[in-house]
Amino acid sequence: MTAWIRMIPDEDADDHLKAVLNLARTPHGTVDNVMRVHSLRPNTMKGHVVLYRACLHDPSNTVPMWFQEVISAYVSTLNDCPYSYANHWANARHLIADEARADSIEAALQAHRPQDAFDGPQLAALIYTEKLTRSPGAMIKSDVAALKEAGWEDGEILEINQIVGYFNYANRLLNGLGVTTEGDVVGYYADE
Repeated sequence: MTAWIRMIPDEDADDHLKAVLNLARTPHGTVDNVMRVHSLRPNTMKGHVVLYRACLHDPSNTVPMWFQEVISAYVSTLNDCPYSYANHWANARHLIADEARADSIEAALQAHRPQDAFDGPQLAALIYTEKLTRSPGAMIKSDVAALKEAGWEDGEILEINQIVGYFNYANRLLNGLGVTTEGDVVGYYADE
């Protein structure tokens, strides 16, 4: 585990931190560095875990999971956040389950040209994603209207907005503290 600040390992955790670490455990039984970096302030770890799972892993979300991961990866490439990109692009690739399609999408995301791989509602969502990430103060009502016109429902627009907002937060946390994937199991589906 690496970051520019100290992270407390499981064996040195007090009871409060142990409880929060257990909340943050992945399906692999590990605590990823994105969460462990909060170990000096367990309450921010707890808040981060709850927010992350609500934005990206809530079973009531209706935006397709593979596309939630594409949005996550796009925000992370726009912010040059290798940590989040590595994890969430691995997840997207797994869920896309078509190597040629995944390669095409990845090239488009890396080039910041989603129009090379998407059209319709998905392209509209990625245009919104880019603007909200790069120019949040320039957002206007017509940005949301474009999503509605493309076919997204209000609840789905909220989901997209929350994924974008969450990854902008997480990317800044990770980049700002020098957190790496060293010691992490990369990707949610790594053991499948």
